[in-house]
Amino acid sequence: MTTIVFPGQGSQNVGMGRDFNDNFEIAKLAYEEIEDHSQINLRKIIFENEGKKLDLTQFTQICIFATSYVIFKTYLSETDLKLNNINIMMGHSLGEYTALACSNKISLKECSMILKIRGELMNNAVIDVDTGMAALIGKDSNYIQKIINDNNLDIEIANDNSPFQIVISGEKKELNKSKDLFLNMGIKKFVVLNVSAAFHSRFMNHAQEKLSEPINLLNFVENKISIISNYDANIYNDIVSIKKNLQLQMANRVRWTESIKKLEEIGEKDILEFGPGKVLGGLINRISKNFYIKSINTIEDL
Repeated sequence: MTTIVFPGQGSQNVGMGRDFNDNFEIAKLAYEEIEDHSQINLRKIIFENEGKKLDLTQFTQICIFATSYVIFKTYLSETDLKLNNINIMMGHSLGEYTALACSNKISLKECSMILKIRGELMNNAVIDVDTGMAALIGKDSNYIQKIINDNNLDIEIANDNSPFQIVISGEKKELNKSKDLFLNMGIKKFVVLNVSAAFHSRFMNHAQEKLSEPINLLNFVENKISIISNYDANIYNDIVSIKKNLQLQMANRVRWTESIKKLEEIGEKDILEFGPGKVLGGLINRISKNFYIKSINTIEDL
């Protein structure tokens, strides 16, 4: 059996997916359909970075989703991979929505529309406070959390990406104040991220609440493919749990390390990554060497 993973924000690049759009009718039609549902000229943004919109959260998320979905659908049509050979799907933050659409648990139309709303909410979530995120390289989440606790830092772990890469969220003044402390405590690199706000933290609480109702209105479909939740890193197939976890995702930690360990625990071996970049494949290799990982992001990868 195969596990499918989809990337989140930060994996975008100008021109991503263009080779699929230009060479496969199924890819072109998928882009067109998502554009129709979202009422956004996505390919103008993705292929040309029109108005430098690709790095704006309100557009970034749906652009990455569209590209990941297009690549996955093309792969299904061009290879012998079948949905019934897929055991589990999962994604990093917005990638969890891609997993839900690609597993047919929600429709392409509903996923396109909810991600348009999500991107706008997250982009505008924090107006009165200057917040941000930073990646810490070299230590695991327990080590980082102990530093936060011992020094009463007003900072939260946003993404537990691997035992060597943790992303923190908070007010920019708190992040700046903490930099030297972390570097003096054994962190190899402290990298401020180019994001509009402190995602996956309490600063997203209001936006999370506002997204909860649209998520509630989504028409989920039961099928055999399970989802590993970002919220608690557990495996789910029942719609009630998947929906509830999705409603709690935006203001809470992305538990990627624990999610990959869960795959290892149940004996999964093969992972296919679909979408721009090969970020997740790299993170997974740092978490465990027990997987065969293939990343698909160009037509050469087919």
